[in-house]
Amino acid sequence: MRLTTDEPSRSLSRQSVLVAAVALLTDSMLFLLTGCATTWDTWAVLGAIILADAGLAGPARKSGIMAAVHGIVHMTAAMLPVHGNDAGLMIAGYRAGAWLSGWHAWTALGVLVISRMAVQLMRRPEVWHLWPVAVLSGAVLPWLVGRYTTARRAHLAELEQRAERERRDAEEAMAQAIAKERSAIARDLHDVIAHHVSAINLHAGAARLNLAPGAEAVASSLSAVETASQSAMIDLRHLLDLLHGDNLDGARQPGLDNLDELFDGVRAAGIPARLRTSGEPRALPDSLGITLYRIIQEMLTNALRHGDSRGIDVALEFREGELELTTRNTVAAKATRDPEPSGRRGLAGIRSRAGMFDGVTTYGVTEDGRTWQTSVTFPLEPLEVRA
Repeated sequence: MRLTTDEPSRSLSRQSVLVAAVALLTDSMLFLLTGCATTWDTWAVLGAIILADAGLAGPARKSGIMAAVHGIVHMTAAMLPVHGNDAGLMIAGYRAGAWLSGWHAWTALGVLVISRMAVQLMRRPEVWHLWPVAVLSGAVLPWLVGRYTTARRAHLAELEQRAERERRDAEEAMAQAIAKERSAIARDLHDVIAHHVSAINLHAGAARLNLAPGAEAVASSLSAVETASQSAMIDLRHLLDLLHGDNLDGARQPGLDNLDELFDGVRAAGIPARLRTSGEPRALPDSLGITLYRIIQEMLTNALRHGDSRGIDVALEFREGELELTTRNTVAAKATRDPEPSGRRGLAGIRSRAGMFDGVTTYGVTEDGRTWQTSVTFPLEPLEVRA
């Protein structure tokens, strides 16, 4: 159970009241059991002892005043002579050492020392050699214990603050290292990929403009290359913005809402691409939507690379507790003999992305011997991303 802001203060107040009550009970019992209460003035001293001990439950800022009050009561009791407020005097000395600082603390200690010396002088002046023992045990030692407690508390607080600073510094250093690494990755991606993709776009555009009349099919293919390279550059810039940590509107990762644009790019290349959604659609986490988009993008790329002109069919089926993504396309005879020809890395990427969400990937040639099918099944309840 966590403490609220004012609970520690209330707990400290209760402890102060308990300490004051025990000191009051100790001094009162010693006074009464030793038969000191015999006259009106002794009863007055008992009342003073009770009031002084009760004052120990007061606020800590009054510790100096309470030390002076206990010193006066202690000397007054010694003048009668009766048993005084020995327990209360020690607690007052402890509080003065624990809560006061500077000249206030030293003044309180001086008052306590003087009261102890005066009491020894009034009670047993002949045993002067025991005065240091009385002063040390009744005044100096409680005051020093209070000082030690405060110093130890401050030392522990400093250690906690130092540990917290070190933790924050370590987290900041880690964040800076990650940001630096992300920036380096983004720079390498830009240097290695952006230049070549831009060159592909320029050369495709130049080739299309220099085509002879009547080469509509080639022009369409070159236009598809231009469109695909432009889309690749946009996606690359999105990824670079994310790696740089830029929070830009244009840096949003594509998801299921962008599937139409993805399929339009495939159709522009001359390959029919069909998307079918069945079942009752449900809201998906953004991370899963991005993963589905990337998997479909990889599947379409494999179909363009290894399929024929009959195109590719993509199906999203929402079922109870799961989502299944399936692609089917006709492939060449060589591809049917090798389940993972040159698209081996593409299938490995699909399995890796699906595994982040406990997705199960199956692939292979169907019974007709010419159709390649890839399926990924995601559990939707519960949905857990693996680290």
